[in-house]
Amino acid sequence: MLQSHSIGVDIGGSHITCAAVHMQEGRLLEGTLARAEYHHEAPADEIFQSWAKALNQTLSHISPDQLSGIGFAIPGPFDYARGISEMKHKFPKLFGRHIPTELTPLLNISRPLQMRFLNDASAFAVGEAWLGEGKSFQKVVAITLGTGFGSAFTEQGVPVVSGPTVPKEGCLWHLPFKDGIADDYFSTKWFVKQYAAHSGETISGVRDLIERADKEPFVQKLFAEFGHNLAECLSSPLKQFQAEVLIIGGNISHALPLFHVALGEGLLQHEARVKVRRSALMEQAALLGSARLLDDDFWQKVSAELPEI
Repeated sequence: MLQSHSIGVDIGGSHITCAAVHMQEGRLLEGTLARAEYHHEAPADEIFQSWAKALNQTLSHISPDQLSGIGFAIPGPFDYARGISEMKHKFPKLFGRHIPTELTPLLNISRPLQMRFLNDASAFAVGEAWLGEGKSFQKVVAITLGTGFGSAFTEQGVPVVSGPTVPKEGCLWHLPFKDGIADDYFSTKWFVKQYAAHSGETISGVRDLIERADKEPFVQKLFAEFGHNLAECLSSPLKQFQAEVLIIGGNISHALPLFHVALGEGLLQHEARVKVRRSALMEQAALLGSARLLDDDFWQKVSAELPEI
């Protein structure tokens, strides 16, 4: 039987965020949000201590008998079925480590908790399809635009990672695009590179450009180019999947008003008829999506595809 609460965890390269979720009501429990920072290249013990610090803070606000377990949204490559990290570019000291075995002794709990794992982009999409901008649609494509380009395809809330209608594992970042791959064009580094080539100035990120858009016509053109490029890249996968809605999250989504028109024009030009929404849940989407892994009925549907997610 599903207990009323589970914990959702979002693992990033520099910090962990976690919170308890009331599963029947589909909401984060007030006062349970916790965060801890670390460096992904730190020793394993140091990283696990940071994760435990945040989790113990959340656990201190929940009755153990109400808790069904912990769900993790974590980047790949990762053995999501077994809970073993296969990453080398991130978290190199965690390579080959079994997360439940390492983490359980550090948690303030009287019994071992069930731990389940999902790709971070997939967890974001699950959260959006369950409780966010995708909840009124059957077929949802969610992308995250930030330091990297994440993507996931869901049908009736469940990630689709194989078959003729989706790219392998639901990933778009590595697909060939123009003079490189999609990740070269749909992440922060593209904006930094383009602006430096134009002005000779190195910006810290897209937020700097948002602040300059009113004053600098070049910045407006840059966002328009980004929107047209994004439409060109996404049109074919969106049509193949017969997506009803495209949900955009990540830091670059804050600039959606600056590239929304160009994106919409490009999608229409390529005959990709899909609604475009900015994530309202943002970071909460991955927390909700990972917490949902503790719903056994949902987990049964997801786990069948886990080696691919």
